[in-house]
Formats: sequence, structure tokens, C-alpha cells
Amino acid sequence: MIELAPSLLAADLLNLGKDVGNMMDQGVDLLHFDVMDAHFVPNLSFGPAFCKAIHDAYPACRLDVHLMMDNPEKYISVFAKAGAYTITLHQEPLADISGALEMIKKENVRCGLSVKPGTKAETLLPYLELLDYVLIMTVEPGFGGQKFMPEQVEKIRILREAGFKGDISVDGGVNMENAPLLAKAGANVLVMGTAYFKAEDPARVARMVKELA
Repeated sequence: MIELAPSLLAADLLNLGKDVGNMMDQGVDLLHFDVMDAHFVPNLSFGPAFCKAIHDAYPACRLDVHLMMDNPEKYISVFAKAGAYTITLHQEPLADISGALEMIKKENVRCGLSVKPGTKAETLLPYLELLDYVLIMTVEPGFGGQKFMPEQVEKIRILREAGFKGDISVDGGVNMENAPLLAKAGANVLVMGTAYFKAEDPARVARMVKELA
């Protein structure tokens, strides 16, 4: 099944409760929660208190927490306690990747690893047995609304050909034009920001993603 993970960055933050409620009414119960520190990426976003507030208000909403930050291992426990369903770390700033992934597993949270466009898919291969989830960035992380990089699709194929059976998510410029290509390559979670929240009919987008399966 192909899952849609709307990105909170593109939501109307003044009406977030309504947006999340509408999303769940449409059968979309996976929310992509970007955490940015203005160091690893040039932007600031949300913290664990906000994550907990969403989890408390909508406990059925699975929070896909994406830590785009230096020293992400320092925040694993706090986001696990805040209600994260998946915690995804970026490979690039980690000195001890295996150790950080084991920290996530000890919190009984799904374990994810992400790579930026300039990082080769092959660098993920030594860690596949530890992972529930891989997040492929198809734009440079930090800001929403960027243009999709089609050359990143090959990373999905490399991971599936290597035997990875977990979730492969794609984040960055994903829309209904490139979604079929991503699904065909082997992605099964599509992170959408503006393509979902700014659509004339977000419910229709949610239905179309499900129909890709």
C-alpha cells in the first residue's frame, strides 16, 4: 500500500487542529513532522512540545519525526516520549550511525535513516538490517516548495534491489505528477507538503495516492 504523509511545514499553523482532523477524516493518519535546527539545515521549525501537543490531541495520528539537525542522537529520547511513531535521523551529521539507530530501537520507536541528495544510496547499505524506514530527500532539506530532483529516484531502486523490505519514503517536491514514478521504483510512503495542503481538494489527493497501490 502507498501511504501519504502530509508535511506539517505546509499546513496552516493557525488552524492546525482543523487540518489534522480533516487529514484523519480522509484516512490519512501519518503526519510528517520536520525538526530543523538552523545548523544542519538553514531553517528552524518545531520542537518536542509541539510534537507532544499533536500526539495528545490526536493519539491515532502516527508522527513521522524527521530530525534535520546536528547531534540528533541527543533528542531521540525526548521525541520518543513526545509520541513519535518513527524517528528518522540524517546519516550525514552522525559520528556513530549504528549506535544512534540502536538508541531509537531501545525507545521502542520505529527506526529511520535519511540521506540528502548528494549522499549516495550505497552508504545506507551497511545499516539496512537495523532500519524500519529510509527517507530519500529529493530536494536539499531545509525549505518546502522546492523542485523535485528526478535523478534521486535511482536510490529507491538501489535499496529495493539490495533487498530492503522496510518503508521507503520520499520527501521533496512530491506531487501527483511524479508520484506514479516513485511508487513504480519502490517507494511506499510519499511526503507531500504544498501538493496536499494547498490542493483545491486534498481529499482527492489522498484518494489518488491510495489508488497508486
